[in-house]
Amino acid sequence: MARPTHPSNLELQALSVLWHEGPSTVATVHETLPDRKDRAYTTVLSVMQSLERKSLVKRARVGRAHVYEAAYSQEVIVQRATHDFLTNAFGGRLGEALLAILSAGTLTPEEKTNIERELQRHKTMAAKKTAKKAAVKTAKKAVKKVAKKAPAKKAPAKKAAKKAATKAPAKKAPAKKAAKKAAKKVAKSAKKTAKKAAKKTVAKKAAPAKKAPAKKAAKKAAKKAAPAKKAAPAKKAAKKVAKKAAKKAAKKK
Repeated sequence: MARPTHPSNLELQALSVLWHEGPSTVATVHETLPDRKDRAYTTVLSVMQSLERKSLVKRARVGRAHVYEAAYSQEVIVQRATHDFLTNAFGGRLGEALLAILSAGTLTPEEKTNIERELQRHKTMAAKKTAKKAAVKTAKKAVKKVAKKAPAKKAPAKKAAKKAATKAPAKKAPAKKAAKKAAKKVAKSAKKTAKKAAKKTVAKKAAPAKKAPAKKAAKKAAKKAAPAKKAAPAKKAAKKVAKKAAKKAAKKK
């Protein structure tokens, strides 16, 4: 909700009539203004119209008359005016302001009772505030004491943590040695397998070189065998020819 515009002194008087009398016409406000000065009806009408423009009052039509009603409570509007009056006239000193207000007139018994009740309420509120402040102070002191004692208690825990941290590497050393040994074993086995593979490849390459001479010898033997086979049929043919010739010679004789 927007903060209401601060009314003038005469507008405050008109609002006070609405707060105490309720919704009223311009004529009622004109007759009931607190200062009782002689003013024209049109002056009060212009005041009510100004309050309407500032959204401090609401206007409604009842029959032929226009009725005005306060848009804000007295507490909301007067709070700012009272603060300004207290600051400007008394420098913020509430006791002086109250004494000045009381000396300005007389109080009815009902008003005195209301004032006494309000003063008692202020006393109880002040006592509660002081009690709260004392409780906050004691709580802060207790927190400080606990904060001071806490580091002293936590010191052994820190020392124990440091000792555990220093001991931890000693325990991890065997694991590192075992890892190194395993790595060495793997490297040795890899070297052995590499050597074996190298020997096999060398043996495979060397084998064809040894077999080559055997193949050449076999080819030579085959070549030599071929002529021998061809020579055998020639001998047989020669024998046959010789036999035929011997037979022809025998016949002639």
